[in-house]
Amino acid sequence: MAEGIRKASSQRVAWIEQDHIRRTVFGELEEPDGANITAIEQLADLALSRGFHAVVEGILPTVRYGEMLARLARRHPGPQYWYYLDIPFEETVRRHATRLKAAAFDPEAMREWYRHRDLLTSPTETVIDELSTLDETVDRIVGESGVR
Repeated sequence: MAEGIRKASSQRVAWIEQDHIRRTVFGELEEPDGANITAIEQLADLALSRGFHAVVEGILPTVRYGEMLARLARRHPGPQYWYYLDIPFEETVRRHATRLKAAAFDPEAMREWYRHRDLLTSPTETVIDELSTLDETVDRIVGESGVR
């Protein structure tokens, strides 16, 4: 989805992928105060301060990432667009199986991470359900956010 947003935009879009930063850059498990949380915040701040739009994506449980995301929202006033993909676990597993990273972790591991409707309290997220296709989701986000 983030790749689609970047491709559909004529503007500069920074793609900040939680999974890459956590797993590849730091080799971390999900830790309460992991280095990846600080890195994501710093990368988003850097991108926004340099005139990029920032897409922070991944499985971001509010218990670990909520405070950091709220700080980002407070520090960067102006138009902001926050989205939550509300995808049932079974559909999440099906979609994961189509990814290049499918062998990186299995449904059993995914079940440990999955939190149904784990919405932020602030900022408020727009919920996109499983009926929205990838193209529809990208078009919606690009259109609503104005990053065309």
